[in-house]
Amino acid sequence: MSRPPVRVGIATVEALDTSPDSRRAHLVAAADAGIDHVFIAHHISFRGGLGIDGLTYLAAVSGLAPRLDLYLGVMLLALRHPMVAARQITQLALAAPGRVTVGVGVGGEDRREFEVCGIDPRTRGRRTDAALTIVGALLDGQTVDHDDEFFRLDGARIKPTVRPAVPITIGGRSDAALERAGRFGDGWLASWCSPRRFAEGVERTESIGAALGRSPAWQHGLQIWVGVGADPDEGRRHVAREMEAFYGVPFDAFERYTPCGTAADIAGFLAPYVSAGATVFNLTPCGPDHELERTTIAEVKRLLTRCPETAGRD
Repeated sequence: MSRPPVRVGIATVEALDTSPDSRRAHLVAAADAGIDHVFIAHHISFRGGLGIDGLTYLAAVSGLAPRLDLYLGVMLLALRHPMVAARQITQLALAAPGRVTVGVGVGGEDRREFEVCGIDPRTRGRRTDAALTIVGALLDGQTVDHDDEFFRLDGARIKPTVRPAVPITIGGRSDAALERAGRFGDGWLASWCSPRRFAEGVERTESIGAALGRSPAWQHGLQIWVGVGADPDEGRRHVAREMEAFYGVPFDAFERYTPCGTAADIAGFLAPYVSAGATVFNLTPCGPDHELERTTIAEVKRLLTRCPETAGRD
């Protein structure tokens, strides 16, 4: 079976401190450079109130650069009622047909984010599974009857049914995430793992799917931060500062999974993941300016597309 082409996406520029004109210019330049998609994370109230509604934001930017696909990575589905989530996904997909992929994760880095939404964080895995069951059926055009500890639906539907269907990928590093990806997803969206663990995760996800009679067009991906600079040391300085500010922990916790330096350095780091089955990369670049970040990610895409097994060895 031939390998699908590698797709590379770039994180949106800071949603809260850029003007519409600069955001449009950034997205158009990304499309012109050959970047495949733009992606954004999703949090309601992370670490004291930070966050962004990823679906709303992607809807806002979907018309700014129609050549870019849209990737939500990832949605904390447990924080939404599945009927609401299915309607919002449908609405975005109708506005941008064939361009939307939705990643789903269980979260948990900040338990308070669940508590302020009235959700017991201990139930987030089971609640996510229940919501995935319902959302998947609704997006497929089915009439849903459902009754469990979290949701009760009787004859629920969402119209119209979107075609082509919206791929749903499952984010996470745990064995539970791989189980979830095999049961519900069109692929696994990994983060902070080695190429060996990635290959094992791909095999596990597809084996679970096959045992259930599922054979989607698997699209496995990796979502990570990258440090952009003239050399690895400069790139490390940029990304360490941003990650420590966002996560509130020392960069040492992430360093082994964070490529830094030039496009060749970054592509060389990512090449083993392509060999392990990755076809999608969601990259959050941290560098001296947005232009260099964007041109570097575009060059990473070129190197991985040209010859993924030898990327970065020029």
